[in-house]
Amino acid sequence: MPAMIRITDKVSLDETELEENFVRASGPGGQNVNKLSTAVQLRFDVRRSPSLPNDVAIRLMHLAGQRLTNDGVIVIIAQRHRTQERNRQDARDRLVELIREAATPPKPRRATKPTKASKQRRLESKKRRSGVKSLRQGKPSFD
Repeated sequence: MPAMIRITDKVSLDETELEENFVRASGPGGQNVNKLSTAVQLRFDVRRSPSLPNDVAIRLMHLAGQRLTNDGVIVIIAQRHRTQERNRQDARDRLVELIREAATPPKPRRATKPTKASKQRRLESKKRRSGVKSLRQGKPSFD
């Protein structure tokens, strides 16, 4: 039985939906940098995932930004750590956090009107600014 990754109370991911590839990490790493493949490339197909509700999947695709391919696959590359296991866990944690953020629906915006006092302040500042500018329009005197 495949393990489930719990995101929220209502959303869980099946581990079989994740695809991990191990590649060589760039940057410093000592003697092992050219020998071991410690960086993790985690792929998650948002469009074909049966675990995600439709609204969560749409928000997730917007949040993913450049990590989302044209096919609807999120690619997360983790290479912060020196071991494969820690990079693997880091990539999964980042994916879970991204999905958790997408799972919370945005608060609906309530239209508000400016208060009478704020309208008054705005008009007074416009009059003051207009007065300053009108003083600059005076003709220079040649005494």
